[in-house]
Amino acid sequence: MATEASAKVMDGKSVATQIREEIATKISRMKESTEVVPGLVVILVGDRKDSATYVRNLKKARESVGINSYEVHLAEDSSEQEVLKYISGFNNDPYASASITILQLMGKRAAVIGRSNIVGMPAALLLQREDATVTVVHSRTKNPEEITREADILIAAVGQPNMVRGSWIKPGSVVIDVGINPIEDANSRRDYWLVGDVCYEEASRIGSAIPPVPGEVGPMTISMLLSNTLADAKRANNFK
Repeated sequence: MATEASAKVMDGKSVATQIREEIATKISRMKESTEVVPGLVVILVGDRKDSATYVRNLKKARESVGINSYEVHLAEDSSEQEVLKYISGFNNDPYASASITILQLMGKRAAVIGRSNIVGMPAALLLQREDATVTVVHSRTKNPEEITREADILIAAVGQPNMVRGSWIKPGSVVIDVGINPIEDANSRRDYWLVGDVCYEEASRIGSAIPPVPGEVGPMTISMLLSNTLADAKRANNFK
């Protein structure tokens, strides 16, 4: 007999929507007072399906709150110098800079699967800053499931579909699945569908809270990126 899911499903979409509504209101006020409209630059290198999905959703979100868009699409084999050239050019625009903020959690034992500069390491550093005891699990880690089973907070950002099974998860823990992996499917609208790094069906029966993939963590990162874009524009124009 199958065990029913017991984990609370994190509703990232509703929180993200609320944040975007607040951002849109603030941008409208700023535009009326200063005639300045914030802008956000996206430089996409290569043709990864997961990256294209994120950029597509980000564009919709930017337009919905009134942030100007600048997009550059470079070839996958672009050199570092080519990318830096575009970054340097956009740095002259005081409204075209932003950073991604990750949810801060404190006081717990945490495990982060993945050590990328984009998610894994920044997440580990933020958790450490909030006094969590953090272990980073990577491709050279022996018996990773023994480490993750001790974690109150588990963040998966490794880029391997359904890698984290239910047996890896501590009962009652909070699981954050940042992974977004395209699985080829000729019957789907885009010839692929997206899954996370965590086996949602198994994890939802064991953890206390988990966001489904896709559609929960992504909207939150986009909303916070838009929020930081607005904050940068306000600082650049001394608008409070």
